Amino acid sequence: MTLTTLDLGYNQIGDHGAHHLADALRDNTTLTTLDLYNNQIGDKGAQYLANALRNNTTLTTLYLYNNQIGDEGAQHLADALQNNTTLTTLNLYHNLIGDKGRKYLVYALRNSMTLTTLKLDVNQIEGLTAQRLTDVPRNNMVIFVLS
Repeated sequence: MTLTTLDLGYNQIGDHGAHHLADALRDNTTLTTLDLYNNQIGDKGAQYLANALRNNTTLTTLYLYNNQIGDEGAQHLADALQNNTTLTTLNLYHNLIGDKGRKYLVYALRNSMTLTTLKLDVNQIEGLTAQRLTDVPRNNMVIFVLS
């Protein structure tokens, strides 16, 4: 039996736990969905996960909703998206991402050929800039979820 989905929601793994998961994710060749909702992961944890995404070639779905990821973490994830060739869904619902983080993600989306769903609602993105996010010229079709 092969593990393809891992749900670790509500485990309070924090940045330290994200570091260990990222180490395992770098070399993993079977996991396609990783759900880390409500785990107190901040910018440092997002950086660890982003570093793993640069090398991982199987993960298609990453749920990071209801964590503590801010603009710095969004920048790390955006940088990883430019190199990752498999991630199709990134859920960043209910984090601390503001307009600065939005800019990083928009830049990455211009070059991403695989991401099809980005969920950013319940963050700290202002209404006007949230509207501008949906107007990004891109090479692929992306579904933004903003409310």
